Amino acid sequence: MDKLVHDDKGSTTISNDGATIMKLLDVVHPAARILVDIAKSQDSEVGDGTTTVVLLAGEFLKEAKPFIEDGVHPQNLIRSYRVAGNLAISKVKELTVSIEGKSLDEKKSLLAKCAATTLSSKLIGGEKEFFAAMVVDAVLAIGTDDRLNLLGIKKVPGGNMRDSFLVSGVAFKKTFSYAGFEQQPKKFLNPKILLLNIELELKSEKENAEIRVAAATGGTVQTSVNNIIHEVLGSCDVFEEKQVGSERFNIFSGCPSGRTATIVLRGGADQFIEEAERSLHDAIMIVRRALKNSTVVAGGGAIDMEISRYLRLHARTIAGKSQLFINSYAKAFEVIPRQLSDNAGFDATDVLNKLRQKHASGDGANFGVDINTGGIADSFANFVWEPSVVKINAINAATEAACLILSVDETVKNPKSESAQGEAAASAMGGRGCGRAAFRGGRGGRGMRRR
Repeated sequence: MDKLVHDDKGSTTISNDGATIMKLLDVVHPAARILVDIAKSQDSEVGDGTTTVVLLAGEFLKEAKPFIEDGVHPQNLIRSYRVAGNLAISKVKELTVSIEGKSLDEKKSLLAKCAATTLSSKLIGGEKEFFAAMVVDAVLAIGTDDRLNLLGIKKVPGGNMRDSFLVSGVAFKKTFSYAGFEQQPKKFLNPKILLLNIELELKSEKENAEIRVAAATGGTVQTSVNNIIHEVLGSCDVFEEKQVGSERFNIFSGCPSGRTATIVLRGGADQFIEEAERSLHDAIMIVRRALKNSTVVAGGGAIDMEISRYLRLHARTIAGKSQLFINSYAKAFEVIPRQLSDNAGFDATDVLNKLRQKHASGDGANFGVDINTGGIADSFANFVWEPSVVKINAINAATEAACLILSVDETVKNPKSESAQGEAAASAMGGRGCGRAAFRGGRGGRGMRRR
């Protein structure tokens, strides 16, 4: 489900991205701010799993609350949670499937499945196969380069989602028009490209993608038009000027470096196209991580249910209170399939019972929620995959956040900051009062007894 967030300035945002929603909320409570921070960290580190990390951290704390109320020392809980967290990560690594050594076509197919899994819960989920293939081609175009600015997304309102297209090169809005440009050719083959960081004309737009043009065409940015030599000029197979919606775009394609790509995104309302951009960013990050780490796990809550089952079995081998603490940690993982069922409009209790039974049988490690039928299905067989690094990072971050909050036994508000502000305000008021008195005294009359 999506959330509509609006502020007092009248701007509205529609999103179901955990990090975006957390950023937009005015969270004041210090403990809640920690959850905002882990969502931001997950977004910057991995790109997806932001909702998962917040849900898990919240559920860990919810399960810990009864123990704290019964007088259990927080450090006992923290120790058990950390042990359980390490066991959970070990189980994820055990269940991973490698995509290393596959042919290019097989790898593209596997990466497209990962991207489609991410996009399935987004606003553009109806066209997930179309955009998943586009994202994979874009990521493969820039290769293993970590510079995300080599992959641009340009938004052009209007048209249909399927009017979006990928440029294997650089595309940006036309910056200026010169006299008689209508009669000039709009397409050049094998052009020479001069890059200047000075303005020959007044530009109507600042965003020119100079860095990506330089990287793509092999040209060198010049500060002068004098003494231009052949070595500083860039080149590409085709340069063309193209109408996209109400905008005209300059497009460089067939660039010699081949390490740049641009997605031109079309859509209806501004809020929709903004959310589509965020969705594509998540998918791009997921594909990059899957390409870099080369391991995936079953999605749809399958890995979470298997971790829960494994930890419950392990807890039985432990004597003492730790058994209860690890059991509560294991139970928290069920929040993921439960939330998936709720969002899809199905009976979460019924789905969870089926999943528990299937995973307990020993041959259902890859079974998760089937949001199409409301039952359960083999997530791997249905190509519902996610990179293992997303799950590992989410478990790590959620466990550490929960332990951090549990380790706090008291909150103290710094009194110095308040007193300093009060003194500053008082001195400012006092200064203004003295100034008025002196001014009045200079006028010689008001406030003095007359004789």
